[in-house]
Amino acid sequence: MYALDLSRRPPRTMTNLDPVLAALRLPRQLAAPLHRYVALFLKWNASINLSAARSEGAVVEHVIDCLHLVPHIRAALLDPAAALNPAATLNPTAALNPAAALNPAAIGAPRLLDVGAGGGLPAVVIAITVPELQVTALEPVHKKHAFLRTAARELGLANLEPLALRLEDHPQRDYTIAVSRATLDLRDWLLVGLRHVQPGGTVFGFEAMLRSDLPAGTCRHPYTHLDKTRAIVALQRAIASEPPAGNATTASPTSEFP
Repeated sequence: MYALDLSRRPPRTMTNLDPVLAALRLPRQLAAPLHRYVALFLKWNASINLSAARSEGAVVEHVIDCLHLVPHIRAALLDPAAALNPAATLNPTAALNPAAALNPAAIGAPRLLDVGAGGGLPAVVIAITVPELQVTALEPVHKKHAFLRTAARELGLANLEPLALRLEDHPQRDYTIAVSRATLDLRDWLLVGLRHVQPGGTVFGFEAMLRSDLPAGTCRHPYTHLDKTRAIVALQRAIASEPPAGNATTASPTSEFP
C-alpha cells in the first residue's frame, strides 16, 4: 500500500489539485494540464452526456480518484512485483525508461489499455501523468470517442490513442497494463483483463466497496476518498501462462464512484 501523508489529505470537496499531487508525491506541474482537461470535459459535458458530474468540483473528484492509480502504474512499470505487494514503498517520481516493460520479452514503450474509457477517466489522467506510457482508450460510444480524440489533440497527448471499439473487437493481447473503471463487474474485469496483457503484465481495477469474491492473487492497495475507504486492486498474469478462459466482456456499469 502506498500510504499517503494523512496530515496533508485534501479537504472532501476541492478544485485545487496541488495538495492531492503533493500527497501522492506527483509533480505539481501536472495540475495545469489536469485542469485544462477538466475545463474541456465540462465544455463537452454541457452538450453531450459524458458523465453525471456537472460541476467543476464533481469532475475534479473523479480526477482525484483516478490519480490514486498513478503511483501504482509507475511502480508496476519499474518493478511489476510492487503492484502485488501492499507493503511496497512506491516512488512515483522515479524516472521511467520508455523501453522498459514488465518482462524482458517486451518490445518498445510500455502500453496500457483502458476499457470503457468514457470521458477519459482514467485514460486521459494516465496519459497526462505518465507520458512515457502509450495509452489505448477503448470507447465504442462515438460521441465519447470524439471527445477523447479532441482531448488528445487539444491537450497535446501524443501518447493517447482513442479507438471506437468494444473489447471483444480489439485484437491486441500484449499490453503491459490493463485498467477499467466502473465499466465491468470488478471480478469479471480482472479475469478478462488477464487475457489482454502479456505474461507478467498487470491488470488494475477500482474497488469502491470491499469484495470477497475477487480472484486468488488479487492485491489491494487501500486509500481514502470522499471519506470512504476504497482500493486499487491489482492482478498479475503469470510469466509463461495462458490467459483464463471465459467471455465475460459484457459491460455492467456501476454507480459506486463519485
